[in-house]
Amino acid sequence: MFFKRFYDDALAQASYMIGCQRTGEALVVDPNRDVDQYMAAAGAEQLRITRVTETHIHADFVSGARELAARTGAQLLLSSEGGTDWQYAYAHDAQARLVRDGDSFTIGNIRVDVMHTPGHTPEHISFVVADNPASPAPWGILTGDFVFVGDVGRPDLLERAAGYQNTMESGARALFRSLARFRALPDHMQVWPGHGAGSACGKALGAIPSSTVGYEKLGNWALATMSEDDFVRSVLEGQPEPPAYFAQMKRINKAGPAIIGGATGDRPRPARVAPASFKNALSRGEIVIDTRAAATFAEGFLLGTLNIPFDRSFATWAGWLVPYDRDVWLIAADDDRANHAAHALAMIGLDRIAGFVGPEVFEGRELSRVQQADARDVAALLERGAVEVIDVRGRAEYDAGHLPGVVNIPVGLLAERIGELPIERPIVVQCQAGARSSIAASVLLARGVHRVINLVGGIAAWQRAGLPVTEAA
Repeated sequence: MFFKRFYDDALAQASYMIGCQRTGEALVVDPNRDVDQYMAAAGAEQLRITRVTETHIHADFVSGARELAARTGAQLLLSSEGGTDWQYAYAHDAQARLVRDGDSFTIGNIRVDVMHTPGHTPEHISFVVADNPASPAPWGILTGDFVFVGDVGRPDLLERAAGYQNTMESGARALFRSLARFRALPDHMQVWPGHGAGSACGKALGAIPSSTVGYEKLGNWALATMSEDDFVRSVLEGQPEPPAYFAQMKRINKAGPAIIGGATGDRPRPARVAPASFKNALSRGEIVIDTRAAATFAEGFLLGTLNIPFDRSFATWAGWLVPYDRDVWLIAADDDRANHAAHALAMIGLDRIAGFVGPEVFEGRELSRVQQADARDVAALLERGAVEVIDVRGRAEYDAGHLPGVVNIPVGLLAERIGELPIERPIVVQCQAGARSSIAASVLLARGVHRVINLVGGIAAWQRAGLPVTEAA
């Protein structure tokens, strides 16, 4: 048996290839949109991708299952569980085989059993794998967003992110029942989840790539002995705010993601344009993302642009802040940076990249700056009532401890709640260490809030300065 884990750091997302080296067949589970990586890996092992599947309708990235099946001629297997509201709309057109609890299929001499594991979503399935030449007993389980290392998939996303009302509690109760089935699996079985630390699909995901059923019974809080009602309360409390783009991902992945690579796999690259051609993009209401580092942006930027530094969180913040129905321009250091940024955006379905412009766009232009202040300066301003501080961290972080008397509006919600801000005074934005507040400053400045100050170093710098923090009740 050949087994390979693929991991996308930006999405904190794992996908898997299982191959039979005797017959040369391979299965890919939960592929993302970067399908070339799976084809390259199969080719290197002299395998043919003959089946493609996924555990559920994903909410945090565009699925690559449809495109990979189309590119390779593989059979697409999709869940038929969850009822009529949770079926894949494109399954018939894609000639997909629908599978449900108790079904099995083979990859050469490897058997894969389908196990319905609802809770995170109603249609969610997991895959129990047996390497028959070694043993007919199951070797491992690919759990998708059902069981993570140290955590479980959150059951509140459908309601909080996608707007399906009254699904949180029923999802939590379904998850409790699914976990009872998980507990009954043999302790030796390996557990390979769909996400790792940093994903918003849970609240306490571990960074270790895999685990075993036995270890999760010992160390996973959700598998501790508790009543169903206690579990429901525990799994729903303290979950982070779901990024705004999750609702779009559900829609795209249910309806059928566009195949952007074509038959050859060539993907469009953003065209570089001259500053003169770019100059009216802002006045036309198009979105301009400045991908430079926050400190560089603060020293001089074009008013109206949005600063999302190109790092591992780039796609997540773009998903929070960039609308899907508008063209997007990039400011990037070079072609390579622009191509990588466009690729990251495509992974979450932001495909309307109009082009990019390099650093020459700043030449001869009037540039704005982001005012910076350290913790003691902000403390003095607060004492005089001269500023309003907005804590742009998540609610759970805020509840754990915050600056005395400050308001909490997570950075991803700032644009829609801008009317709540008391703009008669300067606004200080503050996060944990300064990264999110820099993005928040650009959001406010782009929306016409001109007196914005960034608290350098965030609450961490505030605490290092010995200034008071309101602890959680």
